[in-house]
Amino acid sequence: MKIGELARRSGLSVHTIRYYERIGLLPYADRDRSHQRDYDAAILVWIEFLGRLKTTGMPIREMLLYAALREKGPVTGAERRSLLEKHREHVRARIAELGACLLVLDTKIAGYADAEKRTLDYDAEHFRGNDKPPRARQARAR
Repeated sequence: MKIGELARRSGLSVHTIRYYERIGLLPYADRDRSHQRDYDAAILVWIEFLGRLKTTGMPIREMLLYAALREKGPVTGAERRSLLEKHREHVRARIAELGACLLVLDTKIAGYADAEKRTLDYDAEHFRGNDKPPRARQARAR
């Protein structure tokens, strides 16, 4: 497939595909008779994997190391596994950190909801009918 088709199917831009190829994240593509890149569809699986690594925060230098080990074949399996295991620990730590942040957000949101409910309850109890709660004073301009 041509680079434009690969870009469309992978979600990467043509520029990014060329960049990834230049730095070694993607293998150099075969060329057709008119010297245009011609990619095998199997590269989509590799690009999806790279996207997962990127999404989980793996630095490009580690992605490059993984790609270089992958190019060397099955003899690097233990090294690749080790690299992924270390990264998995980083991802787990990040998930725990995000979970703690989510708890803080949930607590803060619940606090606002409770405050709104208290205000509505107070208004309902003290201001029936056409009575309206007093307005706050406007700040004066300096």
